[in-house]
Amino acid sequence: MTRARVVFLVRVPDERTEDFLLAYEAVRHLVADGVPGHLVDQVCRSSTDPEQWLITSEWSSLADFEAWERSPEHRELVRPMRECFTDARSLRFHIHAQTPVPAGTPG
Repeated sequence: MTRARVVFLVRVPDERTEDFLLAYEAVRHLVADGVPGHLVDQVCRSSTDPEQWLITSEWSSLADFEAWERSPEHRELVRPMRECFTDARSLRFHIHAQTPVPAGTPG
C-alpha cells in the first residue's frame, strides 16, 4: 500500500490566527492519538504572507485519510479550524519516493 500526503493551503486573517492555532492544536492531538493510518502532520506559516498557511499530513494510505475525512467525527473536529479560513484548497498525493531521515534527526 502506498503512503499518502494531504496538503491544505489556507488563508487565515491575522485577527483569527490565535483561534486557528488553538483549533489546530486540538485536532492535531486527537488525530495523532488515534486516527487509523495517520502518521504525521505539520502546520506552516508563509515567510512572505502571514495570512497564508500550509497544513500537511502523511497517512499510511489515501484510503485511511478519506475514511477519516468522511466520518462525522472529522467534520465536528475540524469545524472550529475551518471557521477561521477565508480560502482553502486541498491536494492529495501518493508518495512515490523519499530520502532517508538522517540518524538523530528529530521527527
